[in-house]
Amino acid sequence: MMPFRKSCREVAALLVAREDRALPLGDRIALRLHLLACAACPRFERQILTMRNSLQQWRNYAETEPNAEADGKKNKN
Repeated sequence: MMPFRKSCREVAALLVAREDRALPLGDRIALRLHLLACAACPRFERQILTMRNSLQQWRNYAETEPNAEADGKKNKN
């Protein structure tokens, strides 16, 4: 198998790993080449990005909202 040729399964693993760490140059090149040639993997990449953005928005929302449980205790006293 050629060094820059990856299967969809390998590319999916790289897309998930990319969320946690920087990929080596060879993996980044193989990922880019595969995403240009495949129809399904770019869709999976968009799904991962959507989940990441949604979780970031949820974290920001959770940080800005006052703690409802703490407010309820203050009102009862």
